[in-house]
Amino acid sequence: MFTGIILAMGHIASVRQRGGDCRLKVDTGKLDLNDCHLGDSIAVNGVCLTAVELGEHFFAADVSNETLSRTTLQSAKPGTPVNLELALTPSTRLGGHIVSGHVDGIGKVVEKQADGRSMRFKFKAPDGLAKYIAEKGSICINGISLTVNNVEGAYFSVNIVPHTLAETTLGSTEVGHEVNLEVDLLARYMERLMRGDAAAQCRPGVTEALLQNSGFIK
Repeated sequence: MFTGIILAMGHIASVRQRGGDCRLKVDTGKLDLNDCHLGDSIAVNGVCLTAVELGEHFFAADVSNETLSRTTLQSAKPGTPVNLELALTPSTRLGGHIVSGHVDGIGKVVEKQADGRSMRFKFKAPDGLAKYIAEKGSICINGISLTVNNVEGAYFSVNIVPHTLAETTLGSTEVGHEVNLEVDLLARYMERLMRGDAAAQCRPGVTEALLQNSGFIK
């Protein structure tokens, strides 16, 4: 588990094809790996990866086809900048929100404009994820815990303060770039619980009828 508070920026050092999937080597920049061990989890642009090689300023991880199909790691290449976070410990400050590192899908930047000293980004989420994104709720973008400003259908916006722009890859993110999205875990579990016994059957997720039967709308 992670908090979405980025500890350092690094970059992809190499991508090696191995037996149908790949192994990534990540240069970790200023990230302190002294207390890391083989098998530990490290979030790379919000993707939870398992360290299979460790060095003073790098680690390597195997990336499955499932992960490649759902995240922007599918287009990673040497030099690609990435946000890095070590897994939380019992003494970690929970400055963001609970992040699993299990990316739900890929979004795209559709607008970027200055807002005072901050930068306002507008993203388009995949249609299947839009229902989990709520105004003033939490979302994880490329591993960064952020608060949603507003939502319009599959579009949502966030404000990025100067510190976050300077310390994460959002500072170099432009319109048209793709990002990894992880929605709030609570939203996913709430949907499952609302379905009750129907969750064990192959039926659609949240519907108007389900919301009515659960008393959320009249």
